[in-house]
Amino acid sequence: MADFTPDFLNFLLTIIFSFLIGLEIKTYNLQYVEEQGQIFFGTTRTFTFVGILGYLFYKIDPSHLIIYGLGFIGLTVFYALVYYRNLQKEKYSILPFLILQLVYSLGAISSLYPFWMPAFIFVLTVFILNQKNAFRKISERVNVYEFETFSKMILLSAVILPLLPKTHIIPYIPLSPFKIWFAVVVISAISYGGYIMQKYLFPSKGFFLTGLIGGTYSSTATTIVLSRKLKEAGHYSAEISAGIVIATSVMFLRIIVIAFVFNAQIGKMILIPFITLSFFSLLFSLWFLREKKNHSRSQSMSDTNPLELGTAFAFTLLFIIMIVLTQFITAHYGNAGLQVFSFIAGFTDIDPFILSVLTGKYNITQTEIISAVMIASGSNNLMKAGYALYFGGIRNALASAGALIILGGIMIGWALL
Repeated sequence: MADFTPDFLNFLLTIIFSFLIGLEIKTYNLQYVEEQGQIFFGTTRTFTFVGILGYLFYKIDPSHLIIYGLGFIGLTVFYALVYYRNLQKEKYSILPFLILQLVYSLGAISSLYPFWMPAFIFVLTVFILNQKNAFRKISERVNVYEFETFSKMILLSAVILPLLPKTHIIPYIPLSPFKIWFAVVVISAISYGGYIMQKYLFPSKGFFLTGLIGGTYSSTATTIVLSRKLKEAGHYSAEISAGIVIATSVMFLRIIVIAFVFNAQIGKMILIPFITLSFFSLLFSLWFLREKKNHSRSQSMSDTNPLELGTAFAFTLLFIIMIVLTQFITAHYGNAGLQVFSFIAGFTDIDPFILSVLTGKYNITQTEIISAVMIASGSNNLMKAGYALYFGGIRNALASAGALIILGGIMIGWALL
């Protein structure tokens, strides 16, 4: 009985799933295949019997699978005849045959794997069959180059990263190549995630939401884009100004995440000041939004993907340079030199500098690390204020630039105190 019960349950499971998939494929055929003039390939009973045959043929010879393989060949030959007839009508879909393959394999899968595997295959099959129109809309919206970009993310994280040595082999660099590239992967993943959210989850949005999402991967780029919109508008816009400031609010939260990933102790220590500044930024944004009289038209960020191999390698180079400079300055000029360097670094891409002080092994205290991160963040706000005034015009961008200057000044003053 102990041997019979699992076989019986697996057999029953195969019959049920085969029958239900047969019902689903029949509905699919009636909705999509028949209207296109294609020939039906099997009914609900056909798919049920195919599932039964697949289970029996597998159990007869589970070692050599000769009968099981012959059964598969027989189904393939039979479908080839049906497909030949469909080709004459210029119908090329092979989806029914793919589903038939899944049904035929359910018996073997039920015997070899736990219950969750055939159940998952069944649910996935039904879901995909019911989402034809949804998949069509997605394929129409997605830029084909996004697949290339996603492959670059896989290349950075799953191919290059595991191959790098985890020991210190670069002179004057207190980090291993693995840790250096891991930092690149984390920053790229955060930026890429924000880009995907901005482009596909919220494709039609206002300026405020543009700033909110754009800040997840580049508050500087978001500030420049929205400031140019102020210039185009030719007048002060409360919503665009709010979008500029909210991007900085998100930047503070982004730095907290980066800190927790690479130095959790520092992350805990900067939590209060950065949450506080993020909250003040939010208040500035909400204050601007109170003045909004009319809803702005939908606006998207520039369709520029932040995940490019050239960008990743440039980021790596800048990261290494920041590590070397930070090590040199801390060794020769101490904390005073680090503070000055932090202020200057804020007028560049601050991610490499912040990563350098979070991950490097320098002769500085945790308090000095926190001070450096805060000063760089504050001066970065001053730089964005300058961008807002330059690209948006003094009169148009004065409000948002003023808010950024106040936030930057508070951050720098807090750091020095």
